[in-house]
Amino acid sequence: MVKVGDPAIDFELSDYAGKKIKLSDFKGKNIVLYFYPKDNTPGCTAEACSFRDAYNEYKNIIIIGISKDDAKNHKKFIEKYNLPFILLTDNKKVCEKYDSFGKKKFMGKEYDGIFRKTFIIDKNFKIKYIFDKVKCEVHAKEVLEVING
Repeated sequence: MVKVGDPAIDFELSDYAGKKIKLSDFKGKNIVLYFYPKDNTPGCTAEACSFRDAYNEYKNIIIIGISKDDAKNHKKFIEKYNLPFILLTDNKKVCEKYDSFGKKKFMGKEYDGIFRKTFIIDKNFKIKYIFDKVKCEVHAKEVLEVING
């Protein structure tokens, strides 16, 4: 289980263009790593747009979103909402490493899925803060408050 103070778990995933991105490529910078269930759904769109709308306030902070959506869906999502940050495709392995995948209940049914969860990783590549509860529409502001302390 990932905890505050732990080193960030490195990984390599692809973006919508097939470019390989390693988390460790951003060592020395603050990183917002957020996991979300699915592109183009109401909550995920609100969360992504909250980061987009506050993007200019995220100076020298890397924002990375991860879901199981494929590159084609990510590209459409980025273009439709003009998202200026990185979205990566995961086959659930990274989600599992970050305790962001498992059994979920929705409308009385149980299924495997991605938990909406955000990690703030500091310049020393340590987990500084974990958001287990996310208010999609205002999440970017909540994250900035923690980073700016």
